[in-house]
Amino acid sequence: MRISGKTAVITGGAKGIGSTAARIFCEQGAQVVIIDFDEQAGEALAQQLHAEGYDAAFFKADVADENDVNTVASTIIEQFGKIDILVNNAGITMDAMTLKMETSAFRRVLDVNVTGVFNCTKAFLPCMVEAGAGRIISTSSIAGTGGNVGQANYAASKAAIIGMTKTWAKEFGPKGITVNAVAPGFIETEMIKTIPEKVIAQIRQLTPYPRFGKPEDIANAYLFLASDEASFINGTVLEVDGGMLK
Repeated sequence: MRISGKTAVITGGAKGIGSTAARIFCEQGAQVVIIDFDEQAGEALAQQLHAEGYDAAFFKADVADENDVNTVASTIIEQFGKIDILVNNAGITMDAMTLKMETSAFRRVLDVNVTGVFNCTKAFLPCMVEAGAGRIISTSSIAGTGGNVGQANYAASKAAIIGMTKTWAKEFGPKGITVNAVAPGFIETEMIKTIPEKVIAQIRQLTPYPRFGKPEDIANAYLFLASDEASFINGTVLEVDGGMLK
């Protein structure tokens, strides 16, 4: 198994891509800690994985709240002793055209998607530094590399993740810690049900590969970057988008 014996923290791990990643990481031998604001979904997933014989636990936290993150991180580190892998997967969207976007919506997306990544990375980094090894993987987006209409806040947040990833790769690399990002394209999650068919058809035309992405595609990218196979990959943004035209 590719990450056997490792302890992995996955934020936003209760549903969607995060829950798929939690399962795949468990299947590949990791002890998985799920952090999410959705307590009901997070507890249910951890209990299900545990019932199947996997080592999984859930902790509720709002990643945008520094005190909340620090409290939970301290508890997790004390309970598990080490954190080998951090997947900063938590993120939200609050889409609107710029002229109609409320400032509160702009700020909230940056609070969760950017400050949340900063909070979690800073909280779990010391134990990685102490161990002299670690993997930090954050979720960007093709919106962060090419922009997207109606997503000024989301695109800005995902571009910021790329900047932080490349900075942290330089800061943490000498300490034995790799920092990378994954930039998903259009992925089939529950969100697809809210998108008009006309928009989906337009996205389909921009995706050369003959299907949309699946949560497993992103989770497997996380897994690769977390594995020993990626030990010399640092500061990279891995686009998983089927070759989407930008």
